[in-house]
Amino acid sequence: MLVGLLLGAVTAPVGLVVAVCARPFARRFAELDRRRVKRFLDVDSAEPTRARAARYLVARAGVGLLGGMLLALLGYGVVMGVIAVQRLLAHRFDGVDLAEDVVAVLWTALLGGVLLYLEVQGLRGVAALEGRVAARYLGPSEAELLRGRIVELAESRAGIVAAVDAERRRIERDLHDGVQQRLVALGVLLGRARRHPDHADELLRQAHEESRGVLDDLREVAWRVYPAALDSLGLAEALEAVADRSPIPVTITCEPTRAPAAVETAVYFVVSEAVTNAAKHSGASMVRVDIGREGDVVRVRVEDDGVGGADPAGGGLAGLSRRVLALDGRFAVTSPAGGPTVIAAEVPCG
Repeated sequence: MLVGLLLGAVTAPVGLVVAVCARPFARRFAELDRRRVKRFLDVDSAEPTRARAARYLVARAGVGLLGGMLLALLGYGVVMGVIAVQRLLAHRFDGVDLAEDVVAVLWTALLGGVLLYLEVQGLRGVAALEGRVAARYLGPSEAELLRGRIVELAESRAGIVAAVDAERRRIERDLHDGVQQRLVALGVLLGRARRHPDHADELLRQAHEESRGVLDDLREVAWRVYPAALDSLGLAEALEAVADRSPIPVTITCEPTRAPAAVETAVYFVVSEAVTNAAKHSGASMVRVDIGREGDVVRVRVEDDGVGGADPAGGGLAGLSRRVLALDGRFAVTSPAGGPTVIAAEVPCG
């Protein structure tokens, strides 16, 4: 922060001269100052336009000079403190007026401590003021923020519709290719058992096994639609069921926390889809799932040791991204060739 304020104090008068006398260079100078604020004060802002650059340089000139004055006072205080300590150490060996100097140094140290506290608070205030000036003159206006939010909501709504349609197609495909085919096979077996009473026992045994397969498929489809365990048992127990059904080992670390139903549902589907993809496509031997909450945000991280190369634009992952973004969350997939694949999501609870 001190380095950032020092650079700001040095460049403030230069920026003011550029804004007044060399406007064609104002935008470039404002961009350099924007990088300073981002690098040293951790305040991000938009790239300056030509119209905003000059106004920003004029507005921040006063802030920069104020920061320079505070830094100069800080340097003066440090120098005076060093002089006082040197003076005390010098009298330590000759014993002349040592008691008076000790009292003077202690009094100066007390006063200096108070002034140092005020100095630090002033520097922090100037740093915050730098950020506010950058946000005011370089950041997007309220109208631009509203337009961006409208576009984001429109895209999110379209994503939700697309995700719902994709999920319906997947359920239809599972019913057609799985449950329906098994029911046809079950009907064939029962028909053969009626026509061939001599082989009825064997055919009925096969029909019984087929009916169990139908029940498993129906249960899997039902879990894809909505996991009832979320309502009855909670997120941790529902995810344990996902781990139990997985053909590869899954380690789940889930902090005990309650979140809104929509958030828990999104987290569940992120983990479920990630585990399913790892088992089917990645060749992984294990999957690790970490779920925690920081403030009002639930964070999810799913990592496998597979071969990598997962496509974030693929149907399943794209649907998860739309589901998370619909809740104003964040979704990211990192899957370099050779692995590992890491799926991370952040879902706000507000």
